[in-house]
Amino acid sequence: MAARPTTGSSAGLVVGRAHTSGLILAVVSALAFSSSGPLVKPLLEAGWSLGAALTARMGIAGLILAPALVRALRRERGFLRRHGPLIAGFGLTGVLGCQLFYFSAMQRMPVAIALLIQYLAPVLLVGFMWLRTRRRPSALVLGGSLIAVAGLVLVVDVAGARFDLWGTLLALGAAVCAAVYFVISARAVDDLSPIALAAGGLLFGAAIIVLLGVTGILPFHAPAVSVVVGGFSLPWIVPVLWVAFASTAVGYALGVIAVPRIGSRLASFIGLAEVLFALAFAWLLLGETPGPVQFAGGALILLGVVAVRWDAGIARRSLPAVATAPAVPAP
Repeated sequence: MAARPTTGSSAGLVVGRAHTSGLILAVVSALAFSSSGPLVKPLLEAGWSLGAALTARMGIAGLILAPALVRALRRERGFLRRHGPLIAGFGLTGVLGCQLFYFSAMQRMPVAIALLIQYLAPVLLVGFMWLRTRRRPSALVLGGSLIAVAGLVLVVDVAGARFDLWGTLLALGAAVCAAVYFVISARAVDDLSPIALAAGGLLFGAAIIVLLGVTGILPFHAPAVSVVVGGFSLPWIVPVLWVAFASTAVGYALGVIAVPRIGSRLASFIGLAEVLFALAFAWLLLGETPGPVQFAGGALILLGVVAVRWDAGIARRSLPAVATAPAVPAP
């Protein structure tokens, strides 16, 4: 049988479907990540240390995703030699650094300020791409960035908050690590399974946390306590398992699959939806009702994301319609 290449319209349809599925996965990933805060906070208030909470979160999530990593190790000889540095970098930045820096900043300064600084990651990515390519971002991207940051300021309600130097530096570290998370996820090679990347990064990050705990650098306390969530008293195992499975394993797995499909810049802006989802979970589980200003900020964040998404759609439509899809057999 002869091989017949797919037409430009067929290739565009495939790319469009992949882009749409990437958008959906990115939103669901942000939803999954957002439920961690309202469930980790009661654990910390009940006596758990940050080291113990992060070890349980990353370790259990890594084990849940571990089968994909095991399959990759068996399938490819020299897997660790080829992909080990990428996995280690992902674990140090996108997993360990992002969480450790953010929670450490949260203990030194208001949560709102720490959250605001961490979610400057999309703006950092825009600046990074500007410097790397020497090409000025479009007006839509720049405008969307400003609108999204303005909305973020309203959502986190930073009025009257005071800055702390070390807390600010830690939160900036979290923002840089979050930006690196999107960059590494987008640049993962084709023969490296995204789930294997997530599993390896989570297990590597958990191993570093355990090492910090054993050496005494991080305190490690995990008492068998009960926590109050949504008006119900729950044993500690319930929020731990939820955070490990839904908030971490699902969040990272869907996130690393989505980023290559829609690009690191758009994915980082969609990640801002995590702030909105976190407000909703805090409202439902902790009784923290958002005010009208926060709703207005949420609308601005969505408007900024729409602007960046519109720019991405224009860029895709401007590409030439060439047969880039693999050839398919024809009778």
